[in-house]
Amino acid sequence: MEATKMLLFSTPFSTANTLNRAHIRKTPRWHAPLKVQSMAKESSDESGGGIIEKVAIAGGLVSTPVIGWSLYTLKTTGCGLPPGPGGSIGALEGVSYLAVVGILAWSVYTKAKTGSGLPNGPFGLLGAVEGLSYLSALAILVVFGLQYLEQGSIPGPLPSDQCFG
Repeated sequence: MEATKMLLFSTPFSTANTLNRAHIRKTPRWHAPLKVQSMAKESSDESGGGIIEKVAIAGGLVSTPVIGWSLYTLKTTGCGLPPGPGGSIGALEGVSYLAVVGILAWSVYTKAKTGSGLPNGPFGLLGAVEGLSYLSALAILVVFGLQYLEQGSIPGPLPSDQCFG
């Protein structure tokens, strides 16, 4: 009984409290709440932006207008973009389609893995590129479908004599 009273009513200078104080001094006095820590981690993740995110942003911001130009040309002329000097415009067109497919594949993979799409990225640009890529894919399906219904086929990936001969 006396031992229990001593433990309950011990003074701040007892041996047990001295050990606890020594332990407390070794650990930080202030701990941020878990929610604050996770918010700080999210903001540092977004501000960091890996090289892949930056390449995807740049590629998507260039690719979607090129695809729009390509689809408009296909719908109005029945052919894709002209090859251009040294085939540079045709190459840009092909790489743009591949870039959009890559962004969509990354988005679908991330959605399956995490349950949400790509992160917003710096200034929300990666999220915007993701959305533009989905819109481009929808436009591709519509224009290619219309082209197939009207012409019976869609142009191949290489310049043909029919369009540029």
